[in-house]
Amino acid sequence: MFERIGTFFAFEFSANRSPESEEDTEYKLNRDCFLVTKMVVLAASIVSKSGKVLLSRQFVDMTRIRIEGLLAAFPKLVGTGKQHTYVETENVRYVYQPIEALYLLLVTNKQSNILEDLETLRLLSKLVTEYSYSLDEEGIGKTAFELIFAFDEVICLGHKENVTVAQVKQYCEMESHEEKLHKLVLQSKINETKDVMKRKASEIDKSKIDKNRSDKGGFMSMGSGRIETSFSELSISSSGSGFGSGSGFGGITTDLDAFSTKPKGRQPSAATAPPKGFGMQLGKSQKTNQFLESLKAEGELIVEDLQPKVGQSRVAAAPPTDPITLTAEEKLDVTLKRDGGISNFDVQGTLSLQILNQEDGLIQVQIETGGNPGILFKTHPNMNKELFSNENILGLKDPNRPFPTGPAGDAAGVGLLKWRMQSADESMVPLSINCWPSVSGNETYVSIEYEALAMFDLRNVVISVPLPALREAPNVRQIDGEWRYDPRNSILEWSILLIDNSNRSGSMEFVVPPADSSVFFPISVRFSATSLYSDLKVVNIIPLRGGATPKFSQRTNLSTENYQVV
Repeated sequence: MFERIGTFFAFEFSANRSPESEEDTEYKLNRDCFLVTKMVVLAASIVSKSGKVLLSRQFVDMTRIRIEGLLAAFPKLVGTGKQHTYVETENVRYVYQPIEALYLLLVTNKQSNILEDLETLRLLSKLVTEYSYSLDEEGIGKTAFELIFAFDEVICLGHKENVTVAQVKQYCEMESHEEKLHKLVLQSKINETKDVMKRKASEIDKSKIDKNRSDKGGFMSMGSGRIETSFSELSISSSGSGFGSGSGFGGITTDLDAFSTKPKGRQPSAATAPPKGFGMQLGKSQKTNQFLESLKAEGELIVEDLQPKVGQSRVAAAPPTDPITLTAEEKLDVTLKRDGGISNFDVQGTLSLQILNQEDGLIQVQIETGGNPGILFKTHPNMNKELFSNENILGLKDPNRPFPTGPAGDAAGVGLLKWRMQSADESMVPLSINCWPSVSGNETYVSIEYEALAMFDLRNVVISVPLPALREAPNVRQIDGEWRYDPRNSILEWSILLIDNSNRSGSMEFVVPPADSSVFFPISVRFSATSLYSDLKVVNIIPLRGGATPKFSQRTNLSTENYQVV
């Protein structure tokens, strides 16, 4: 009735046999199971103890209905309290292993070697625990494809491969050329979209500038009246007097911000410049912008110098609104070694006082510090040193002498106290930078990572990495944050808006043409924070004339003066 073909058997049936007969059913089963004299694994599956199929990988040609029927029958065959690891039916054998609330099972034919089946099952169980972070339905579902790939490395066409867990992991982690090509195409589309966005933003800015110029031209054409032209914080107004072409104009008053650093004496002379020179400056700016736009249209990478905005400078040096304002500020001077260690770590701090009203000048300031023995405090020569040493109170030697007052005074206020801290302890560094350049073929792979100290939340972090002279921007493959390339200075800037407990560490990877590792140093860093090393706090304001305690506010700021990795 049958003939042997190698190790496989082909069954022949007569044509008059009914398709519904038991012999046909057995034939279909034998065809699906590939009855062989050696071990054959039909499928490797993971099911829950309630019978739900979570994952199944077939290694022979089987229909979906057939494998679903085999797996649906398995929970009914497993008896409770039995110690056996296999169950047999008339046609197949289930070799299984409980894994918490799941079953890992192999569906084999009855002619397979059960010892080899058990060895295969143990290897698969190790792979399941290796790839799945949790042995439940959710964990198996999230790592289903990884498990299927691992199963394929263990079993091929129903036969076990001679591999270990380490080899399977190595095979599954091998790079795919198609995957890398897909990622490169995807990254190029992202970069192209960013370039389009930059061009659109540049066009919008240009249209705004042209509109502002046309508006200013309308004002300049007026014969008399009030003319207002804004340059940063300088406002020029003219009223009550006319002016002709080619001559200066009189009756000009200049209003400056209270904390402007420009001398008042120079402003009228600068403002009395003839309108002709003023117009030439506008024309020059327009030609420059047109030249830059033409370069951008030809595909050149143009990075314009960004000047600090007026609004930002005002926020940084906002005038005090409370009657009394105390500002504690620390500046960092840090030099780190590229191979680890510190060359220099210096913290210098100051405490300044600003008083708006003269009647609040007769006061004393009580403070408290964090008690760091490495910090040395020094008071102003006019301060009572004994009072500060004994009671942490800052007051003048002459208690009848008030502190300088007035909003038009120095924006930095009156210096009361300064301190300094030096250390060689690397754990005191607020932000550590590690740079690892490595040359591979005709490319240099640069990996940079940062680690931040837990006691500071760093704001507006910018890490500037020098690069060799490049024809195009570097290929940034991975970054935690944003990046910007300055081709004029050949610097790659890595920006992180905020570093807090959610991102105490981060990394960036980019690729450039072959270059020496010393090219990427020194790395410059700048940031700011609202916490201080001294942990200085203003506890109270003591009025010397008695009465209620005046309202006061405290500002704290930590910033970098020089922060490098060399």
